[in-house]
Amino acid sequence: MDKYSVEIRHEMMAAVKSKNTSPEVFLRKLLFSRGFRYRTNSSKVEGHPDIWLARYNTAIFVNGCFWHGHEGCSNFRVPKSNVEFWETKFRKNIDRDKRIKADLKTQGIKELVVWECAIRRMRKDESYRNEILEQIEGFLKSADQYMEIGNL
Repeated sequence: MDKYSVEIRHEMMAAVKSKNTSPEVFLRKLLFSRGFRYRTNSSKVEGHPDIWLARYNTAIFVNGCFWHGHEGCSNFRVPKSNVEFWETKFRKNIDRDKRIKADLKTQGIKELVVWECAIRRMRKDESYRNEILEQIEGFLKSADQYMEIGNL
């Protein structure tokens, strides 16, 4: 049973933002401080990536572990109430992510997915933050098509 009433839970879930979330803003500030220039939520790129680095032909998505079903992550679990709704919701999000990934690959656009759990750890651990930023820079300069960064 949920510890919140249906009305309160509804208000909480309705307040969740889809753009300019704190993990996105955190990553954008780090990239900007390293000299990377970008666009946000570009409508010209499939999936409207959270960060679009045109110079590197790279779309960056900052995925919330809960909303995108980050398998194996402690931040993802199916709520105990209204299970069927949530399973359908997660399945649709995961299917959309797969479709966008395939479309970007077809268009020759590189994709980087940074999970919310990695951002949380980056906030707390400076050495981890620097390690991840080096991985991102390496990916941007490489010929690799896809990379995922998650704290599992």
